[in-house]
Amino acid sequence: MNLTTATEAELLARRDRLREQYAALKGRGRSLDLTRGKPSAAQLDLSAPLLSLPGPEAYTGADGTDVRNYGGAMGLPELREIFSGPFQVPADRLLALGGSSLELMYDCVAHALLLGLPGSVRPWAAEQSVAFLCPVPGYDRHFGICEQLGVDMIPVPMTADGPDMDRVEHLVARDPQIKGIWCVPKYSNPTGVSYAPETVRRLAAMPTAAPDFRIFWDNAYAVHHLTDAEPQIADVLALAAAHGNEDRPFVFGSTSKITFPGAGVAFLGASPANVRWTLRHLSRRTIGPDKVNQLRHTLFLRDADGVRDHMRRHREVLAPRFDLVERVLTERLGGTGIASWTRPEGGYFVTLTVPDGCATLTVSLAAEAGVALTPAGAPYPYGRDPHDHTIRIAPSYPSLPELSEALEALTVCVLLAGVERLLGT
Repeated sequence: MNLTTATEAELLARRDRLREQYAALKGRGRSLDLTRGKPSAAQLDLSAPLLSLPGPEAYTGADGTDVRNYGGAMGLPELREIFSGPFQVPADRLLALGGSSLELMYDCVAHALLLGLPGSVRPWAAEQSVAFLCPVPGYDRHFGICEQLGVDMIPVPMTADGPDMDRVEHLVARDPQIKGIWCVPKYSNPTGVSYAPETVRRLAAMPTAAPDFRIFWDNAYAVHHLTDAEPQIADVLALAAAHGNEDRPFVFGSTSKITFPGAGVAFLGASPANVRWTLRHLSRRTIGPDKVNQLRHTLFLRDADGVRDHMRRHREVLAPRFDLVERVLTERLGGTGIASWTRPEGGYFVTLTVPDGCATLTVSLAAEAGVALTPAGAPYPYGRDPHDHTIRIAPSYPSLPELSEALEALTVCVLLAGVERLLGT
């Protein structure tokens, strides 16, 4: 039934049935978690051989480096070569560093605030104000960096091709206080959108009032495909260089959702000037990365083909979960007129859109029924969704039976919140 065209009597009858279903859900006393995009135990098991590598005798890199010792600030060359293709960064401009790409992003913003960047007139903190453009819905941890460090956030809408470039170009051309933009270019968190080639070209080429404007290019899902489509995004570093803006992009990535999130390797790629800037500031707080872990990853993944083979095994675990989300949402919410959702070809999330003003209520109802969801406003700066209609679903971690149960409970909450809204109660 399309609930938006139902009569009041039909809506009241539906509400009564939904309230009964909801009471039954609360009575189960379950505790289910759809909050964050964590790999499941089955995915982590795929990387179990890492725990026995590199072994007591294997402690030298391909160039003879003793990985047990200090040094090697850029990381092992052979590991950088493996990920040069997936992250679209020449190996000599790709740094293999610690375990968290989010940490690298935080450090880059903090160092820019304290010390300035190549092309900066002064440190960002000496400016009257500093702002970042934030495509929405977007990644809450990006927004958390800005909020923690006092960087203003300006939302720009996401489209099917990436950020609304007309809006982006208008803003950056006029305001020198806008210093950056957050981008998840492939399988964006949480919409699953991959940036169109023209979007990447415009980001690389657009005039900016700030001479030290940066694109924070978080390619977190570079190899995380759910279908055979495997889209290839345009090379932002090459395009920026071709348009005279070589220093504009910082490219980030990691093995967090490839091997072990708690023991991975993070990468940063950039122009030669940005690489030198990064190494100079990192040298004040570290004498080198964990090269033992980097050698472990090199031996395990072997080469770019090894990464692809490994990620196909991840897909075998993940794809059925996303198929289940599609099936349950279609069966329970399809045709009701009160919900729509994304059908991603990769990444870790599904975005569920409910009627305006219903997301917070739906999340609250779900919590009382034992289903934990990311807070409704999380994909927006400062946790404020102006329409209160976006819910992020993370299906990777629960088992299939748990996921099925959580989704069925969630759909009851969506329907109940939607019917209450239509009735004005």
